[in-house]
Amino acid sequence: MITNQDRFNRAIELFDELNSKDPNREILGRKERPKELLYAERVSTMLNNYELNPSEALQLAARCQHIQRWKIGRENFPMTKLGYYQWRKNLRDFHAKTAKTILRKVGYENDVINRVSSLVKKEELQSDREVQTLEDVVVMVFLENYLEAFIQDHSYFDETKIMDIVRKSLRKMTTKGRQAINFASH
Repeated sequence: MITNQDRFNRAIELFDELNSKDPNREILGRKERPKELLYAERVSTMLNNYELNPSEALQLAARCQHIQRWKIGRENFPMTKLGYYQWRKNLRDFHAKTAKTILRKVGYENDVINRVSSLVKKEELQSDREVQTLEDVVVMVFLENYLEAFIQDHSYFDETKIMDIVRKSLRKMTTKGRQAINFASH
């Protein structure tokens, strides 16, 4: 008989299996890792450090939030603000659809599957506490692990543009999330 914990562990294993195929690599410590697998691990760790008892759906959504992100490249959309938003919407839909397929495969009920999908798509960001928690965690992971590389990759942005991006990210967070940021590491 498959327990809820077995089902959860299998879903995480399948998410990680897909993300381990990421052709993009990142160095952590002296070891090369698949970029999206490392991202998923960072988001899960941050969630568990930030939220005392995250729901199962929130834990699943955190782990698959960027599942196979490399499959939909930014370069396939116009390099405009509208193109950026189209890319992000396509990614959210793709991540949610991929998550649904895996969650069905391991035996989750529709209510859990739909909840994970809603969280991944960040529906009702301002009014849903769990969606907001996921957003807090994602921003914290970005600031802690990716901001420096983002600045280097976008060296053509002036300081004002970078600060505007950071401010917009912080505005999406709750007070609790902003208070949890450790700026001392930057």
